[in-house]
Amino acid sequence: MTRRLLLALAAGAALAVTSSVLAGEGGAADAAAAGEATGPDMPPVLESYLEDVQTLTADFTQTLVDADGTTLEESSGSVRITRPGRFQWIYREPYEQWLVADGQNLWSYDVDLEQVTVKAQAEALASTPALLLGGSDDVLAGFRSEGSADRGGLTWARLVPLDADSGFRHVELGFSDGQLTRMVFLDDLEQTTLVDLANVVVNEPIPDDTYDFVVPDDVDVVGTPAPRSGARP
Repeated sequence: MTRRLLLALAAGAALAVTSSVLAGEGGAADAAAAGEATGPDMPPVLESYLEDVQTLTADFTQTLVDADGTTLEESSGSVRITRPGRFQWIYREPYEQWLVADGQNLWSYDVDLEQVTVKAQAEALASTPALLLGGSDDVLAGFRSEGSADRGGLTWARLVPLDADSGFRHVELGFSDGQLTRMVFLDDLEQTTLVDLANVVVNEPIPDDTYDFVVPDDVDVVGTPAPRSGARP
């Protein structure tokens, strides 16, 4: 699901992000337990995180598991986020792919295919999990809370996209001492994407040009980028 998550983040996407992978029965049980508590309000741990964190840099590992619990794919890479509106998500293994949101355009670069796809960012990321990481302050308006629960040493918050066409049934976010460390996505194919964050650094300056995607020579470009405004988001 590396490519599928890229598409989910990009067109329907954090951005969409968990130090050991949530594989095996223990991780799955922790993720499932996050949905046991329900409630109408956004969990305080999530609201606090979105209020306090402006930048994030981390390494990630990602595992795709099917409905039977079989691991379909494993991948890893790095992520940088500057809220609101910008992130750089790079897959290094098993193959290299880049996803860069610059505030106006969303760039997806498949190194093996030598292809770049660009779309208007607002349209591409509408009601997707990526907004939870790099979105604006009103990002939670696109999700319904199903409460939070403490399980396995983490505080889990579970959200359901209000847009039925988002591609995801729900998102579960795991926090340790207020720090986001795990994310779990259940998609419409009943596949679960588990992401672990490691080496997390928050609120340290990230150079603006991190998000200036430069199209490599000799690659195909699909789509037309929107003109960049002079001001940063």
